[in-house]
Amino acid sequence: MFNIGDYVLNQKTGHMGKVIGYGHQVINDVYTTTIKVLVTHAESSAKRGFVAEDLFSAWNEWPRA
Repeated sequence: MFNIGDYVLNQKTGHMGKVIGYGHQVINDVYTTTIKVLVTHAESSAKRGFVAEDLFSAWNEWPRA
């Protein structure tokens, strides 16, 4: 599980951002944990600064050097 403040990378979209919260969705009658991410890096500048809520499993930790 990611902590609030961790930086993450979306495996499909390539969006990178900071975890700012948690949420839930019901998918196929299963209560699923989601994370809310403030996108800081995206190919489209229109996607920067928006909050993405997605399945926890769609994201990987983004190591910061």
